[in-house]
Amino acid sequence: KLTFITMSDSVYQAANNRYTCGMDYRRAGKSGILLPAISLGLWHNFGDVDSLARSKDKLHYAFDHGITHFDLANNYGPSAGSAEETFGKIMKTSFAPYRDELFVSTKAGHDMWLGPYGTWGSRKHLTASLNQSLKRMNLDYVDIFYSHRYDPETPLEETLQTLVDIVRQGKALYVGISKYPPEAARKAYAYLKDHDVICLLYQGRYNLLNREPEEQGILQQAAENGSGFVAFSPLAQGLLTNRYLKGIPEDSRIARGGFLKKEALTEDLLQKIIRLDRLACERGQSLAEMSLAWLLAHPLVTSVIVGASSVEQLADNLKALENISFSQEEQQTIQAILQ
Repeated sequence: KLTFITMSDSVYQAANNRYTCGMDYRRAGKSGILLPAISLGLWHNFGDVDSLARSKDKLHYAFDHGITHFDLANNYGPSAGSAEETFGKIMKTSFAPYRDELFVSTKAGHDMWLGPYGTWGSRKHLTASLNQSLKRMNLDYVDIFYSHRYDPETPLEETLQTLVDIVRQGKALYVGISKYPPEAARKAYAYLKDHDVICLLYQGRYNLLNREPEEQGILQQAAENGSGFVAFSPLAQGLLTNRYLKGIPEDSRIARGGFLKKEALTEDLLQKIIRLDRLACERGQSLAEMSLAWLLAHPLVTSVIVGASSVEQLADNLKALENISFSQEEQQTIQAILQ
């Protein structure tokens, strides 16, 4: 049985079996990079409103269980920037000896600070944001830096040349794009290739309830351009868990009125989720485990980013790796449920 180091321990030593405890590592497109099938995202639950001790326990547990990829962005928290600060504190202490085993990402492009240079895809914003992120995280470089969203106003060449220059400056080893529409992504892949900088990853929202990467050809496009695909929001903000099977809990994201709105959980959707849960039970999995496994069964998915409000939740998500194979009948059942 694996254990994790708690905040009270003065010295953290990573588990010796972290690379032999069941994690699968997958090649990111046509590159030398292997990413864990499950990566840890710090969008929520790692900000200054959260306990540093709990954040540290979750990060330690993740690394002890083979998660080497930690996904951040400039505005993750809450408050904005505080997830990177949390990671930086842990990077400076317990993770310091393991820097070369970690694959750390950050992003810029969403609202971060006031004024015209605090958002979108200008050279000024991307450059300033990454400089701030490196300071917060106590890093000399990130492994990958993303343009977090397509900017329809800034010339795409400006955004992309900034990514090229960031690699040239040694501030990132690789670059990627997130949530780009297919036509903008096509131009990005071509521009970066022409400037001898690989677009390592495309990061997009993908789950059983949101199939846009399939429907818009984004998965195939990434593969054809030598890029890996990383899925975020694999559990649809908690909809693809047992959280809402019997109504809306008072402490849930929907009840708190956050990113996930109450209107999203229609009666029709609830019935689909209940049927998916029934199938998961037949497979010997929770709904969350099956939802993650379904993504990991796709040959074009490099890694799936999960969040974690607790060590226990992270441990449950890792159980998805125990069965990522689906029979043809199971795939057909899922399709029928979601039609």
